[in-house]
Amino acid sequence: MSEPVIESVEEVSSRLADAMDRAYREGVPTIITRGGEQEAVLIGIEEYRLLRRLADEAEDSRLNELADAAERAGAAGSVTLEEMAAVLRHEEC
Repeated sequence: MSEPVIESVEEVSSRLADAMDRAYREGVPTIITRGGEQEAVLIGIEEYRLLRRLADEAEDSRLNELADAAERAGAAGSVTLEEMAAVLRHEEC
């Protein structure tokens, strides 16, 4: 992946097609700032799909770890899938 370009929301708004082309065709993300703070990133769709897949795989792996730990703890220590998902959501905050 190439080093990202950093632009303000105003700059990106005035040249959105250029930023999209850079992300899609060249693989160069654009970090978008507002008020001097970095708030968002524009990336190509394939990169997004890859990141989404990796995040899903990591979540599945964590859920499997929790299920294995609950199984080792026995019935008294077991949790439902919904409870495991709630734990994961809480850890992400």
